[in-house]
Amino acid sequence: MNEKSDVKRTDAEAEYERHVALGVRRDYEERRERRRATEAQWMLNACFVAGRQFAEITPVLGVEDALPDSAWEERRAYNHIAPILETRLAKLAGVRPVMSVRPASGSDEDLKTADASSKILSAVTARLQTDNIVSRATMWSELTGTAFYKVYWDKAARDAGIAAVSPYEIYPDNLCAETMDDVRSLIHARALPVGEIRDMYGVLPEEEDVEFFLPERVSSAALADMRCRRPSGYAVLIERYERPCGDKPDGELLIVCGDRLLYSGPLPYMNGADGGRALPFVKQDALPSAGMFFGPSMIERAIPLQRAYNAVKNRKHELINRLCGGVIAVEDGSVDTDALEADGLRPGSVVVYRQGAQPPRMMEQGSVPSALAAEESRLEEEFNIITGVSDIMRSSAVPAQAGSGTAIQLLIEQDDSRLSITSDLIRAAVRDVSRMVLRLYKQFATDERLTRCVGDDGRVELIRWKGSDIGGCDVVFDTVAEAAVSRSGRQSRLLELLSLGLLSDDDGRLSPATRHKLLDAFGYGSWETAEELRSLHEQRADGENLRAASGAEIAAEDTDDHDVHIRSHIRWMLGAECEKAEKRVPGLRERMAEHIRRHRSMKALTKQAEAGNA
Repeated sequence: MNEKSDVKRTDAEAEYERHVALGVRRDYEERRERRRATEAQWMLNACFVAGRQFAEITPVLGVEDALPDSAWEERRAYNHIAPILETRLAKLAGVRPVMSVRPASGSDEDLKTADASSKILSAVTARLQTDNIVSRATMWSELTGTAFYKVYWDKAARDAGIAAVSPYEIYPDNLCAETMDDVRSLIHARALPVGEIRDMYGVLPEEEDVEFFLPERVSSAALADMRCRRPSGYAVLIERYERPCGDKPDGELLIVCGDRLLYSGPLPYMNGADGGRALPFVKQDALPSAGMFFGPSMIERAIPLQRAYNAVKNRKHELINRLCGGVIAVEDGSVDTDALEADGLRPGSVVVYRQGAQPPRMMEQGSVPSALAAEESRLEEEFNIITGVSDIMRSSAVPAQAGSGTAIQLLIEQDDSRLSITSDLIRAAVRDVSRMVLRLYKQFATDERLTRCVGDDGRVELIRWKGSDIGGCDVVFDTVAEAAVSRSGRQSRLLELLSLGLLSDDDGRLSPATRHKLLDAFGYGSWETAEELRSLHEQRADGENLRAASGAEIAAEDTDDHDVHIRSHIRWMLGAECEKAEKRVPGLRERMAEHIRRHRSMKALTKQAEAGNA
């Protein structure tokens, strides 16, 4: 009886899992159908970038090449959209903000926690090669209008991971949601080889018909066969994420392939604010949009201009062909028109025509209207206005009327400032990704790790940490690699600040951290990767603070840098950590004050000795 009941329970569970999987599959198909019009626009954008610029959106096929009106019609694409896209990507490649962690309070402990978290974040982003990931996501956002980052935890590598996800794989429950916070449920569906799905979940799914759109230019006859490529051995893996709600306080994640339910459970990551569970995705738009989840692309604005430009250029070339090739007028029945059509009136040819008839003659064609040239120039200017990419950006040439260096710099800054909106959206996305990465480490990094990082002064150091060392900190922008300011512009501003003395400390000297950042801005940051004597003195002073907090005796040495030790001890005494230690070690403040006086007296004696020697 027990064995039969177990069989019945197993069958019931299998039927329930199949029911859930089919429900997720239906939800995916419905969302895919609602998004079909938006996806057709993405496909049209890709066609125009690839040079297939006579494509049209059709209700049945999605994107199809329009047929020419006549066989002699000139149909060439003069692609301005591809270089515009390349120029914008080249400019936006400089938007790589450096993230730092802001401490939760001004206590010395929170300051050290924030500093360690900043170093951890810097080391992690370098290891994950986030610059390449941001470049890939920016390419998708410029092409389609929106791109996504997926921040996940790789159990095999025991490390965080970041992936750039194309919008083709994302299906929200509400296409009118403007931000990720407005989305209650989201589906991530991607085509994977069945062998890879088996390795991930231990289940070999059935193969499916998966279509991959090809934007390459093809002939109209071959369009039906070449429009999509259907590789074998693939299946669609569907992940449906739902935010926490009343009956699901931890949210829900369902993973489905075909009619098989591969995973069912709560949202795995506590990557939201205040330790809550949230969707592991970050959205990056090319341009802001009101009332739309998927943002618009600059290519959408340029497509009507590209169509008009192609039409003008093709009509202009048709007229030039008529002027150069000529149009021959003949009297009916006077000559062999087949031979004349094949050879034309080539030099040295003998034309035999009927006696008494008019000989063939070239018709007067006039000249190319000046209105075509004017319209061509106007359309080229409109490309600059619509896309935010001017002649300076595309040709890297400075106008002749800009005579001074200041005028040239102002022109470049004004020109680049048109990309500031897109740059800000990239920075905001990178900041949200950095926050999720730190929260994943706080959740999963339970064992101690050893990370190699570079300090503010360029010194390479090893820090030992684990997830509990990451406190309730917030990720903010440290130094913003502005797209609106070129590298040369930043360098000239740094030289101006340096000449004004605004980067020096109270003694009029550059600190090691400032010196390292200056060298890094000029491309020589690696010059100061060796340990410096000042850094060693700072480490020794910090060690004396810790020994004093434990009740050990500390003494000033002749080899100490007394200025560094005095500043370090005073900073520690003013923090909350000293107040906590004084409760354990009575008289700690008096001992530290005496230690500081000892440093000052030794400093004064050293100066007197140096003055006597002089």
